[in-house]
Amino acid sequence: MSKRGRGGTAGNKFRMSLGNKGKAQPFAVGVRGDMVMATVKKGKPDLRKKVMPAVIVRQRKPWRRKDGVYMYFEDNAGVIVNPKGEMKGSAITGPIGKECADLWPRIASAANAIV
Repeated sequence: MSKRGRGGTAGNKFRMSLGNKGKAQPFAVGVRGDMVMATVKKGKPDLRKKVMPAVIVRQRKPWRRKDGVYMYFEDNAGVIVNPKGEMKGSAITGPIGKECADLWPRIASAANAIV
């Protein structure tokens, strides 16, 4: 069920779900570089239906960097980590944000590109 014109998303191995349902304060969902608790919605059966920590590496919503440039990615993506912040997998497909790379050097070393 991929959309046309959205190249690069066909290689996703799993899809995660985040949310702020029932949260009283606004901005409860994290942004790139934040560690959040997420569930895998589509992927391997041993990863599904469990709440686990993940780091957000790409976000579709535009944000403004300090140099005045507005950045956004074509999809939302996260990396499953353990509570210490070490990656559970071994590779990241696609680029990650510079903000995430500054906060998580182990994730940055496994990334293809840092934007």
